[in-house]
Amino acid sequence: MSLFQQPSFDTVTEALQWLSTQGFTENFNLDTNCIRYNNNTQSMSPEEFKIEYLFRFEGDTDPGDEDIVYGITSEIYNLKGVLTSAFGIYADTVTAEMIKKLSTHS
Repeated sequence: MSLFQQPSFDTVTEALQWLSTQGFTENFNLDTNCIRYNNNTQSMSPEEFKIEYLFRFEGDTDPGDEDIVYGITSEIYNLKGVLTSAFGIYADTVTAEMIKKLSTHS
């Protein structure tokens, strides 16, 4: 399924539930230059994962209050999971390589 064929959702919860039904069960956490998984004991660098789905949600009262839900896969580690990010919060602490990866949907 490509980016243009993905479903749309009204809430972050709906997106997470749908991704779970598609096998995206790992919970990823954003770090400075990687994403972490398995209770933060393992990590993947940007070249080791692919963003399959990306859902953006803007806050009702503040358009700057944006949440992003990523559906991420890694063929190398045979993983499918989700990363949720209030993207602006991380802008100062994430490397340019990670920002590029998370911004380009590739």
